[in-house]
Amino acid sequence: MKHSNVALFVPHNGCPHACTFCNQRQITGKSYQPTAEDVVNAVETARVSLGENTRSAEIAFFGGSFTAIEREYMTSLLEAASPFVKTGEFYGIRISTRPDAIDNEVLDLLKDYGVTSIELGAQSMSDRVLEMNRRGHTSQDVAEASRLIKEKDFSLGLQMMTGLYGSSYETDIETARRIAQLRPDTVRIYPTIVLRGTELYELYEEGKYQPEALEEAVPLCAELLSIFEKSGISVIRLGLHDSGSLRDSMAAGAYHPAFRELCESEIMYSNAIKAMEEAGITAGAADFYVSAQSVSRFIGQRHSNIARLRELGVIPTVCRDDSLSKYEVRVTPHKP
Repeated sequence: MKHSNVALFVPHNGCPHACTFCNQRQITGKSYQPTAEDVVNAVETARVSLGENTRSAEIAFFGGSFTAIEREYMTSLLEAASPFVKTGEFYGIRISTRPDAIDNEVLDLLKDYGVTSIELGAQSMSDRVLEMNRRGHTSQDVAEASRLIKEKDFSLGLQMMTGLYGSSYETDIETARRIAQLRPDTVRIYPTIVLRGTELYELYEEGKYQPEALEEAVPLCAELLSIFEKSGISVIRLGLHDSGSLRDSMAAGAYHPAFRELCESEIMYSNAIKAMEEAGITAGAADFYVSAQSVSRFIGQRHSNIARLRELGVIPTVCRDDSLSKYEVRVTPHKP
């Protein structure tokens, strides 16, 4: 069964910090605080749309610092969700929170209510970058919270951002490597978007912050995706979810509604170049073999990879070879 989330947003509730990049209400498009009744209604609606797939679905509380919100409010939401999990109808409950809002006491409480997955907003593993962006926690807090979560047998998810104020290509690569060493089950990667109404927007307007261009973010995030997938870590999100509120408030940054597709196509292109080098092909007609699932990845959006190869003097013919892995490319001289 395909995993899915019944998502409820608890926007900017409980967070004691104002990060430079954060305008949570604009990111989620939500400002209303959900109630226990809202939880029940959302789950009841999901019952109809998901059918038997509810058994692989999690009731997910996103958008804020769940374990930092007022305790009575937090438990009211969990009490509403918990019965659906304890009957086995839904797989579990997923929450997102801050690394410095995790301890043994709150983890035991979450376990009692049937929470199965915890995502931490790590954002960076550079203490300098964390401080410059007013995150209010350190990389050690990320490591310690991750350790506790795994010890309590929750599924661990970690979120990171690229192109933050004060970061660089090197610090983002190092963040990915350090996150991979923590062995999370899942990762989300978000290129930084400049939202109006944030400190980052002021820095951008003053010329003190230069956001990543899309052309910079794609090859970087393609490399990050490779780092995590080679470590056996599932990247469940690449880029912010498209929404009207995000588009309305976005001033700059590396945004594209199909950002993951761009990154995967970048990996395919890089592997095609490597395969050409190994085959000694520098120009002319060539057959590029990829698996059936990767044909569109290889071609690229609007045939972008085909165009790039043609610019190199190569005339590509795309062929299927289902013995190849997801990103693997094999090249031979074209046979008429």
